Amino acid sequence: MTQEYDVQGMVAKIRALRRNAEALKEVSGGIPAVDKNADRILANVKMLEINISDAAGILQK
Repeated sequence: MTQEYDVQGMVAKIRALRRNAEALKEVSGGIPAVDKNADRILANVKMLEINISDAAGILQK
């Protein structure tokens, strides 16, 4: 069974996750718990970018 995925939709949501996590760090006021958790979110977003966004770039070629 062939399954289709909305890769470009996923890429857009991954970008939004990055923007939101970065914005959260900006408004955190240096609260260590918020900064550390935002960094963890950004690390996971990076993995999504590697897995999905990079693949989307290859699929577009």
